[in-house]
Amino acid sequence: MKRNIIQIDQEKCNGCGLCVDACAEGAIQLIDGKAKLVTDSYCDGLGACLGHCPMDAITIIEREAEAFDENAVEAHLHSYRQQHQGCPGTTVRTLKPAPPPTPECGCPGSMPRTLNFNRPSGTTRSSAHAPSELRQWPVQLHLVPVASPNWQEADLLLCADCVPVAYGDFQQNLLRGRQIIIACPKLDNSTNYLDKLTAILRDNDIRSLAVARMEVPCCSGLVRLAENALAASGKDIPFEQIIVNIDGSLQ
Repeated sequence: MKRNIIQIDQEKCNGCGLCVDACAEGAIQLIDGKAKLVTDSYCDGLGACLGHCPMDAITIIEREAEAFDENAVEAHLHSYRQQHQGCPGTTVRTLKPAPPPTPECGCPGSMPRTLNFNRPSGTTRSSAHAPSELRQWPVQLHLVPVASPNWQEADLLLCADCVPVAYGDFQQNLLRGRQIIIACPKLDNSTNYLDKLTAILRDNDIRSLAVARMEVPCCSGLVRLAENALAASGKDIPFEQIIVNIDGSLQ
């Protein structure tokens, strides 16, 4: 029969695996480092995976294909669960959109604060008690407020969660003089992130935006998030991408 079904451009695919997690039917797998459709009958053609691909490698086309088979999908998922029983990280699950975060939940730990540490002149990284360069709290994108004095005339750093761990000179070379927001493009809800970041850029006088990401392919989604939010905000501000290698060096 002729029907809608996904098509994956193998040239564009970077093997990040985000589409694999997004497919509730288990129709996509990583094979030889590339995302591939396992079999036509597992794909419902609705394209839930499309919005998760940072490379725009997935499209929906109309072609001759086996009909979508719910029973075959259930048997496929059951077999997969049996093979990976006891491994939480590989549990097949139906993904549902996360509800919008509510930072104003009354949690004292996420109350917005402006930080002003006493930084003695000449302080270096080797000092016994070198002060932090963090200038505001909270820092996670779900928790930061849209409206905050911290954003006014700020140089904003959108940073992948892993960057401060990998890059030894993070505080001195990247965080100093900037306000920061951290996020993970692979593990978190990108739709909520886009709306939140767009509002922050649109409603505040931010001077510049830098994105610090890891070299791994899935982290490129953070750059795409920033570019889309910047475009949606209507702002024209300096934009910079900083890539940190796993060994802690900068590209």
